[in-house]
Amino acid sequence: MPVTTGSEPAPAERAVDLNADLGEEVTDDAALLAVVTSANVACGFHAGHPALMREVCAEAARRGVAIGAQVSYDDRENFGRIPREVPYGRLREQIAHQVGELADAAARSGVEVRYVKPHGALYHRVLDDEEQAAAVLDGSVLDGSGLPVMTMPGVLQEKAAAAGRRVLHEGFPDRGYGPDGRLLPRHRAGAVLTDVARIARRAVELAAQVHSVCVHGDTPGAVAHAQAVRRELERAGYLLRSC
Repeated sequence: MPVTTGSEPAPAERAVDLNADLGEEVTDDAALLAVVTSANVACGFHAGHPALMREVCAEAARRGVAIGAQVSYDDRENFGRIPREVPYGRLREQIAHQVGELADAAARSGVEVRYVKPHGALYHRVLDDEEQAAAVLDGSVLDGSGLPVMTMPGVLQEKAAAAGRRVLHEGFPDRGYGPDGRLLPRHRAGAVLTDVARIARRAVELAAQVHSVCVHGDTPGAVAHAQAVRRELERAGYLLRSC
């Protein structure tokens, strides 16, 4: 399980965000949008396309769900899950392009991109890689302001906080953690959890430590997992709202 880092919500608030990855063409986006409070929308590099971005943003706007840019390596073939050696300048431009595409889609529905969250291999790489973390931060600027960053503890979180960017610490009830507080690689036993009751219980444990709880949208049963997580969080007295 992750450790706390000093940027957690005050326990008295009893409020937490519930996010999921959407627009990836692998799940029921509409059903998830009826449950979550924040949507990490694929920006076309690992999955998704402009028409789908607009569709997800429109439904998210209708339901009052916050929209975040789910940025990734330019790697649709591997769903963005293979680390890439991308120079700082090129990666920064790719991040800026993805954020800009989603911002245009969101604007059509009268809403804004509220945060940035790396996807897949990029998510894990920027926990340790200074250069790629800087590219994500420098590429995720809209109208002169750096977007808040949703991530786990690591280099990206540290650099964001040092730059005065808001950091949204998240946890994953449907994934296994190693002793180092990092997610287990997907090929390892226990890395991907599928028992709905267990996932829901872990969500409540995590909610006391993080700003946002993430349910993976590409996991089979994602909608049922999200529904169970929301029910259990509300039963535990948490108010579900976007960060």
